[in-house]
Amino acid sequence: MQLDPVAARRFAADLAALWPEDERGGALGLAVSGGPDSLALLLLAAEALPGRIAVASIDHGLRPEAADEVALVGRVAAERGIPFTPLAVRVAPGNLQAEARRARYAVLAEWVGAEGLGAVATAHHADDQAETLLMRLGRGSGLVGLAGVRARTVIEGSEIPLLRPLLGWRKAELAAVVAAAGITPAQDPSNTDPAYDRARLRAALVEADWLDPLQIAASAGHLAEAWQALGW
Repeated sequence: MQLDPVAARRFAADLAALWPEDERGGALGLAVSGGPDSLALLLLAAEALPGRIAVASIDHGLRPEAADEVALVGRVAAERGIPFTPLAVRVAPGNLQAEARRARYAVLAEWVGAEGLGAVATAHHADDQAETLLMRLGRGSGLVGLAGVRARTVIEGSEIPLLRPLLGWRKAELAAVVAAAGITPAQDPSNTDPAYDRARLRAALVEADWLDPLQIAASAGHLAEAWQALGW
């Protein structure tokens, strides 16, 4: 099914704001987990950058379902003629989510170098940003922490641009993109596991309908600008 052209143009504009045409030295690499957010990223990027994207999916070795999720991403990419690379990592002991993140970005940096890509994009969206800001408020974070997830940064230890073009999109919008394409995404059970702080906060935000994640995400963006101005 063809992607909504309005959504495709919106994504292209969001991406161009972070990664202008004259800075694109290679194809865009997409980190895709198989969940609705990252599959929407794949579909939007495939429409906005035909022939100029590549996809990687990572098995962290933490859940038996992960191999099937990587295979799902591979099938979606193959159906659209998109180069696909399955990756696997070992997660070091310690803070599970932090160590998984560290391992993930390290292997993505290796993939970018091996494939000659120009940047990597991830599917962080407005709801993620709102959760991050509220969690950091609860921990007493300073300005750097309250700036939230940056729309553009680099992969740690490298100069590889790391882009998050979906920070102005709601999770429900991304799920609708995937549903319209007739794809059933994977669902990571850790997203609703109350053992994790973020999952508990996510559940609380659903109940707090007076809080607008887009506006909270916008506040994080303003704080990021303030942090950059202070640095300057």
